[in-house]
This record gives sequence, C-alpha cells and structure tokens, in this order.
Amino acid sequence: MKKLFDELSYEVSKSTTKKYSTSFSLGIMALHPSIRQAIYAIYGYVRLADEIVDSFHGYDKRLLLTRFIEQTDQAINERISLNPILQSFQETVHRYAIERSLVDQFLKSMEMDLHQLTYDEDRYKEYILGSAEVVGLMCLHVFVDGCKDEYERLKPYAMKLGSAFQKINFLRDLKDDYHILGRTYFPDVDMRGFDNHIKFAIEQDIESEFMEALIGIKNLPSSSKFGVYLAYKYYWSLLKKIKQIPAHNILKERIRIPNRQKLSMMMSCYVQYKMEVVRPFRIFGL
Repeated sequence: MKKLFDELSYEVSKSTTKKYSTSFSLGIMALHPSIRQAIYAIYGYVRLADEIVDSFHGYDKRLLLTRFIEQTDQAINERISLNPILQSFQETVHRYAIERSLVDQFLKSMEMDLHQLTYDEDRYKEYILGSAEVVGLMCLHVFVDGCKDEYERLKPYAMKLGSAFQKINFLRDLKDDYHILGRTYFPDVDMRGFDNHIKFAIEQDIESEFMEALIGIKNLPSSSKFGVYLAYKYYWSLLKKIKQIPAHNILKERIRIPNRQKLSMMMSCYVQYKMEVVRPFRIFGL
C-alpha cells in the first residue's frame, strides 16, 4: 500500500532532522502534531540539498545537485518519488499549495554555493532570499494551513525571521565557511580585516530583524506559535553568545549552545508562553 511508503517517507525526513539538528527537532516537537510531519519534510529536503553543496567533497557536486534538481521536478510534477525525502516533500508541496517559485529560488541559492563567489549587497540578499527566507515561507504555508490571506499578512515577518536565522548561521559557521569552503557571504567584507566594528554592525542588523519578526510570531496560529517562538529564543541565545566573543575568535571556533541548555530553554519558554509574557522588551532584556 502507498500509505506505508508515505509513512516511511515522513519517518526518513523526521530521522534526517533529528540527526542533523537538535535545535530544529526541539522546535518541531513544540508544534502541533498535525503539522509536524510537513515541517520535517521541508527540513529534510533543504538539508539534503545543503549536504550536497557543503559536505560531499571528492564527488561531483554540480552533477549531484543537477540530478537532485531534476528529481525534484519529477517528484513534484508526477506526485511520486522513490526517494523518501523527495516523496514527503512533494506531498507537502501539494497539500499546502507551496508555490513552485519558492522551491526554485531555494535551489538557485544552492547552486550559488557551488562557486566561490564574492558577495556584493545584491548577491547577499539573493542568497539569503533563497537559502533562508523562502524556507520560512514554505513553513508559513503549513502554519496557516494553505490560507492565502493569512500567508500574505504574515509573509514579511516570516522573511525577516528566516533572514535573521541565516545571518546568525553565517556568524556561527564563519570558521568553516571561510577556512574550509572558501566562502564569505557578508557583502564587501575582506575576512582578513574582519573586526569587532564589522561584527557589531552585522549584529545590529540581525537584532532589528528579530524585533520585526516577533510581531509575526505573536500572530501565528496556536498550532505553530510556541514552536516558532522556541526556535526564535534559541537563535536569540546563540546571538547573545556570539556577541560576547571577539571577532578574531569567531574565525577560530564554531559557536554552540549545549543540548542541556537547549532543553532548559525549552522549559522556560513554555512557562513564559503559558503566562503570556511573550513581549519584545522582555525578550530583549530591556
């Protein structure tokens, strides 16, 4: 029965999420059970594409990504794939009416990672749009259960949140991106001159996006609000930790939040959420 294969496909996406990201797994567990599978499917899909360009050294990454793009087209067009991750993803795309343009924009950013590009402001914005903002929009389709009006209302905030998350990832992964993958995403920044002044400007930009994104989080349906807020709090804690580390050390170590601290954060967030104290000024310590 196809139902068994569909169940298997979603389980593979779920396992992929848990294997690669403790933080996102905790966030997804805080979502309503009715939407968890779809978010696992989206994460599993973007994770697989990201692994192609980031991790498969010694293989023809361009060929692998080209095949992945072709297989994505086939899966969505034919509504079936023998690849479990693509199967669960195409099911989610159709069920929640996720625009194909979002998928194409994401894949375009993955193609950009095949090249050691110098990022100016335009390329920087385009990369963030495809690698993070549209992923947030895919998830938003699920959160609003395909409602177009709610999607359009919350779309700007989802994009801000995705952008903030990605910029924190850039700071967190600066060491590996620069020294191993030869990438520098921040526009017009020579990493040989990366200093506290440049780092502070990036952090200020991220904080402003966080403030805007919180407005959207507070207006999400109850089925997704706590899970997204939890992810928000995790990334805010990560940013606070990054802010305490000098610029020259960011290039030497990957910043992490211990799993024990993540669990503690989840419990404290739940208490705050239930007590209805999710306010911008409280969150930002003002």
